[in-house]
Amino acid sequence: MFNTFRKYLLPLLAVTLLAPSTAIAVTQPLDRIAVIVNDDIIMQSQVQQAIDGAIQKLKKSTQPMPPKKALIQQVIESLIMESLQLQIAERGGIRVDDTSLNEAVQRIAKQNNMTLEQFQQTVINEGSDYATIREQIRRELITTRARQGSVGPRIQITDQEIQNFLDSREGQLLLQTQYHIGHILLKLPENASAEQQQQAADKAQALYQQLQSGADFAELAKNNSSSSTAKKGGDMGWRNDEQLPSLFRESINSISAGQVAKPIASSNGYHLVKLLEQRGGSSMLQDQTFVRHILIQPNEIRSESQAEELIYELFTRIQSGDDFAELARLFSNDPGSRAKGGELGWITPAGLVPAFQKVMKDTPANTMSAPFESRFGWHILEVQGHRQQDVGAEASRRTVREVLYKRKFNDELQLWLREIRNDAFVDIKI
Repeated sequence: MFNTFRKYLLPLLAVTLLAPSTAIAVTQPLDRIAVIVNDDIIMQSQVQQAIDGAIQKLKKSTQPMPPKKALIQQVIESLIMESLQLQIAERGGIRVDDTSLNEAVQRIAKQNNMTLEQFQQTVINEGSDYATIREQIRRELITTRARQGSVGPRIQITDQEIQNFLDSREGQLLLQTQYHIGHILLKLPENASAEQQQQAADKAQALYQQLQSGADFAELAKNNSSSSTAKKGGDMGWRNDEQLPSLFRESINSISAGQVAKPIASSNGYHLVKLLEQRGGSSMLQDQTFVRHILIQPNEIRSESQAEELIYELFTRIQSGDDFAELARLFSNDPGSRAKGGELGWITPAGLVPAFQKVMKDTPANTMSAPFESRFGWHILEVQGHRQQDVGAEASRRTVREVLYKRKFNDELQLWLREIRNDAFVDIKI
């Protein structure tokens, strides 16, 4: 199981070799410098441990084992490149604090369908030291940030490149509308009687009503569906328009993400279909709200109770006729909006804290909310308008930009790695 996330980790680097001593009869642990890389050194124990790790990984894979000399050269070169990138990160002041490291470890555990505790136990069961693994993840995060900081600024993507990709066949395929579908099948026996058909129709309607009332689709699928996807909670995965069963196409196109279509009758039974997610396509309507706000935060000279008192004082002043924008410029602790009189512009709920989302949604246009608290502090929020905006074209260009960036990044990364290798002082002593 551990091999499934081994790709996230660097080779283990902590074993000491035993070397013969000519001074005494009994051998003593001895480590030696294997490689000098600028101002850094790589010890022989690190090289040996990396070789052992590479051999172990190759044995468990289907890849052929290279000649020993070639394997050693590959391992040493890998350690040299790691050292160079860590040195660049050090000079650039790149650090990974414990909070970021813990989040990364949790993501790795989640990607392998484990809790953090299960991840820790798996590492131990594999014979590895958990603290060492954490430090390897930290090093990988640091080198990743060094690459992004050094390679990212070298990449330029023009509007014409984006448009050319959008006009290509590849771009059209990439941006097709795709649907993530959930499916429940209430299967009818062959030559079903009218009574059996009615029973299936009634059950389909009952399940539909449960779903409309908030029942969990995946659980209902596991307990009721005759489809091959039942064990997966009815999850049919992602399908583009051409891959949708023709029976479902009209129903899917009539509902929004998160909704369930009315029961669909067919020759083999009744179907309940849920649109779990939708992506791509040239049209993407998004709810937007034009907002301005004032944020008051506790700080070294203002307690939480004083922050609350101040926000209510400002609320009263605005109700009495004081200018919202002027008070925002004078008092708000949000540096991004303060200079603009608290204006946030047209924003979407995505990414906002739940308290802000709820108040923004519940506040009518041209109305100011009562003071409320979020994890950032105390807010007064004024909604100046609601709208639905088609952001499909913008989202499409953003998607294409990401695709082109990844391609160019890989090319530029190889150039950068060659450059830092050629510019380095490297003395291999083994």
